[in-house]
Amino acid sequence: MSNNVPTTQAPDRFGASDFAGALAEAARTINQSQSLEETLEAIARAAQASVPGFDAVGISLLHSNGKVETKAATGDLVWKLDALQYDLGDGPCVSSLHEEPVIVVENLRHEQRWPKFVPQAVKLGLKAQMALRLYVDDEGTIGGLNLYSTLSETIAEDAPAAAEVFAAQAAVALGHVQEVAHLNQALLTRQQIGTAVGIIMERYKLDPQAAFAFLSRLSSHANLKLREVAERVVADAAAQRAGR
Repeated sequence: MSNNVPTTQAPDRFGASDFAGALAEAARTINQSQSLEETLEAIARAAQASVPGFDAVGISLLHSNGKVETKAATGDLVWKLDALQYDLGDGPCVSSLHEEPVIVVENLRHEQRWPKFVPQAVKLGLKAQMALRLYVDDEGTIGGLNLYSTLSETIAEDAPAAAEVFAAQAAVALGHVQEVAHLNQALLTRQQIGTAVGIIMERYKLDPQAAFAFLSRLSSHANLKLREVAERVVADAAAQRAGR
């Protein structure tokens, strides 16, 4: 991940024309990106430059198994603070994923809600923080946008609204990659089942319908998903060929 990011403090407040210009620049940068990581890094950099008062920004992805992974960061501090919260299971980032969708924390050193995280974060220089949940429509939580300030203990009144714009952009980018991943998994599953049906056809001299019915009965009797049964049939056939 690139760390060549300006760290100049943004003004406490900016006008509509300033924000519109920042969004236009962000859009141009994002459209130049070719990968998910580059897109998310562009969004994080744009948020850092445009949301007043924050000098570090990160974007995280929530996996289906509950693991949270930082996918973009504007500097080393983000990696440290993100990892600290996810390892501890404590902090504004964690709370935004499972409780309140937008969390604004001023004067972090006096905050009592996250007793494990706050003392360590203060030692790293953190003074204020915002955490926003990322989601697309009714698809559920897909990640988080995390903004950190080592510059000021207070947060500008218009900062949360500005951050929500970038959260929406990040959610769309993450939602797209998840959609592609699901499609790829569905295709792989279909291919695996097709291969397993072919193996059963050859092994037991069955037609395609009978071979699929055989797999379905095996799935039911073994209390396994059809995909898992297909994987085992294919693996077993590969092992037999290797043992010849």
